[in-house]
Parts: sequence; structure tokens; C-alpha cells
Amino acid sequence: MKVIFLHHSSFLVELEHTILLFDYFAGDRLNGFHFTGIIPQLDPQKDFYVFASHKHQDHFDMDNLKLAAQYPKVQFLFSKDCKMSRNFLTKHGYPAQIMEKITYTAPEKTYQVGGIEVRTLTSTDAGVAFCVKAEEKHIFHAGDLNWWYWEGAGDLINGRMERCFKREMRKIEGEHFHLAFMLLDPRQEKDAFKGFGYFMQHIDADHVFPMHMWQDYSLIEAYKKRTDNDYFLSRIETVTKENEIFVFE
Repeated sequence: MKVIFLHHSSFLVELEHTILLFDYFAGDRLNGFHFTGIIPQLDPQKDFYVFASHKHQDHFDMDNLKLAAQYPKVQFLFSKDCKMSRNFLTKHGYPAQIMEKITYTAPEKTYQVGGIEVRTLTSTDAGVAFCVKAEEKHIFHAGDLNWWYWEGAGDLINGRMERCFKREMRKIEGEHFHLAFMLLDPRQEKDAFKGFGYFMQHIDADHVFPMHMWQDYSLIEAYKKRTDNDYFLSRIETVTKENEIFVFE
């Protein structure tokens, strides 16, 4: 099993017969940032699934549909807020049959697409989080599902965010994930560890990748220094750069 951290919240997971690509966008999409993640050349014989958890520019890129020209076995699983009409896609140069390759996902649903099973959770921001079963592997990608806590937002808003986040975590508590991709956002400053820490304490996952770090990876080591539990620490994968490759037996 190979994992490539492309950039931000985008990861590529390659299994024996299956490839999963989460929340990829071209690196020049966001003002003030230059992301360098590049989708490598992939095996066109493998089943290829491309996910978008919601339509924010740092998670969704319509140009990902162009992958269909190179990879005939690709399927797209987009949150329903990314929905595009046939006329809109035709106007932007996509063939009408591309619609047949897109599954639009709603929160709290389960989908069987090709050889994978996809269950969605409700995000605390927009769209969904994904729980994916592929080749006997269980993989979690949070999208923007996080314990968002913002100074100045007030107790009402921050309290609702906490309750909603914990409600979604209870839905997967007791499950085992081989891979998990969870937010660690430096914009939250001293509260950045809330969601990631809760996830680590309550969700069973072999390998947990921090994400949504806006190219600031310093929070990973800062978080690790908060505990001396070797097992706890061994589950956290340290991301240091874009296009970084991790291989697991």
C-alpha cells in the first residue's frame, strides 16, 4: 500500500488493483499559495476513483474530469454541492458521457461504486467526509469535517461546532481504519489540536496523516511533543513536504 501526500488535503492511495485520489486541485488555484503536488503517471489498468469532499477551491477542481481521457477506468465521487449540469459540462468542453462517470454523494449515505464501498459523514463546514472500503482496506478522509473553534466566534457557534464534530465521530467510533486523513489547521492557532487530538483519542486508525496545514508542517511535531505515549505517536505520520511518498507493508 502506497500513500502520496500531494499537497494540502490531497492524497493518492495506491493498492494492488485500486487507486484513490482525494481532494486534488491544481496548485495555482488559490491566491497567495503555490502548491506543487503532481499526480504521478498511474497504471491505466487499475480501477481509479477520484473524490472531492466539497466544492471549496482547496478541495475541488473541475479539471480533474480530464483524467478520464487518460484513464478509461476512472470514476468520480463528488459531494453533491459540486454538482454540474450536462449543459455546463458540455459548455466547458466535456463529452456528455462524462456524466456517467460521476456519482454525487450526499451526507449519511452509502454508495457502491465499482469495486469500492463509500459511506459519507456530514461535514461541520461543507460537503461530506468519506469512509472508503477498498480491497479489504478501510480509509477515512475528513474533507473539512473538523472541530472548528475560532476566537471571537462566540460560545453559541463554537459550542455547536463541537457538538456536531463529536456527533460525527461517534458514528465511526469503534471502527478500525487502516488509513486516516485528518485536519490539523494552523489558522486555528492554539485551538488547532482540538479536532486532531479528539480523533486520535477516539478513533482507531493504524496510520493517521495530518492535513489541511496550508504548507505549515510545524504543528505535527508540536502536537507530538504533547504526549510520550509511544503507541499513540507511532500512529501519526510526519508529513514534511509535498509529493512525499509513504509505503506500508
